[in-house]
Amino acid sequence: MFLLVLLLVSCSHASHFYGTVMTYYPKDSFTNGPVTVILRYKSNFHSCISDKWSCTGNCADEMLITNPIKVEEMTSSWCQTETMISQLLPNNSPLTLEFSGGNWIANDDGIESWKAVTYVELRSRSDIGKANTSPQTTILPLLRVPRNCQRNISLLAFDPDGDDVRCRYASSSLSECANCTTPSVLNVSSSCTLSFSSSPNSSQYVVQMVMEDFSRQDITLTQTDGFQEAKNTITPLSKIPIQFAFKVDHAVPSCTEGLYLPRFLSPTPNNRAQFTTPTYQMLEIPIRAEATQTMSIELLVSGPYNVIKKYLGSGNFSLTWTPSVTEVGESHPICFVVQANDSSSVYQSELRCVIVTAEHSPKTTVTGPIAQPPNTRTMIPIPTTTIQPPTTTTTPIITSTTQPPPTTTTTMIYNPVPSSDYYIYSYDKNPATHPNYKSTCTYFNNPTSIPDYNTHVVFPNTALKNN
Repeated sequence: MFLLVLLLVSCSHASHFYGTVMTYYPKDSFTNGPVTVILRYKSNFHSCISDKWSCTGNCADEMLITNPIKVEEMTSSWCQTETMISQLLPNNSPLTLEFSGGNWIANDDGIESWKAVTYVELRSRSDIGKANTSPQTTILPLLRVPRNCQRNISLLAFDPDGDDVRCRYASSSLSECANCTTPSVLNVSSSCTLSFSSSPNSSQYVVQMVMEDFSRQDITLTQTDGFQEAKNTITPLSKIPIQFAFKVDHAVPSCTEGLYLPRFLSPTPNNRAQFTTPTYQMLEIPIRAEATQTMSIELLVSGPYNVIKKYLGSGNFSLTWTPSVTEVGESHPICFVVQANDSSSVYQSELRCVIVTAEHSPKTTVTGPIAQPPNTRTMIPIPTTTIQPPTTTTTPIITSTTQPPPTTTTTMIYNPVPSSDYYIYSYDKNPATHPNYKSTCTYFNNPTSIPDYNTHVVFPNTALKNN
């Protein structure tokens, strides 16, 4: 019976694929060779399920940071999830990740099996002095246009390293897809814009694209063992897949935006706008739209799993994002459409996308009871002292005066996921018996050894060690 259930799940999974997208972020590099890379990928299926990518080249055991978390869902149609994994690689040589499986959703080109490929470049670049970061983009599982309206779809094409980002259809000769037939109704430009003119019929297609980054000058890539490779401006550094479904709907009574096709209004940010926010500070993005001849509108979003969507009424929405310390320096894409519903017809607005980046919070001292920062993982005590993590939800009072760390009996570290940035919490009284104890919270950058679950930590500043 158990085997039968597995087979049924696998079959259902394989018959309802709506595409995928992946990005990567290089993290810590160690002097003896190992490199950490964070992989974030979105899986789009009929239901909220996911699957694993396979690896060739410089591979290692992966650590799951988050299980697949639902990003967005259209009931009875599709669901997008995001998964985060970390790989501690033996060196910084490249690796290739592949995602393949059974059938796409039904489409006019008869494409059944899917395949997506990511090429991860981690060697040190001579122009920026660090490893390459992939281009950043995301996409909804299904984009829709009426068959009688010309539409341009401008995909997000952002690169944290300032590289030139280009798009193209996936290639059979490069084994980037199982069946690389391109939609006859869509043209793609190297600047990542898809153009739709019109179509005589309603139809559904599979879009399989690749986004690549190119350096703006000739550079040298240096491997951990000293091997070097020259790269020019016409050879891509990395590549990520962008795959989704594209539906051509019945004709709309009018192609004028704001009537049937939703129109964005101020203060909705412009496409490809960029926002920066400190860690643990909420960023709010307002969105407003109208479609006066339809019954209702809704907002569909593709972004980090911790983006929160709210409907405020009268065509007003908001997106909020609060980054954690583990996301410092990372740039995350958020894309959205407003979808209008009118009886049995569905109409989508243009696609809009923004980039949000997390930066360090100012170095401060926290006076008062220790509280976990919002949306954090549980604080893990260093195993030299046994103590229960504090459970208070009191908001710390932030002052601008930096205090030297006191002599302490206990030190706790937030952020069990390996990273180069940490917040060290120290206190000298037991919160259970001394509710008015004082504490300090000191931001600390780059400890000499990277802490992990239940491990000792060595810090360059000995004042932060237990005394």
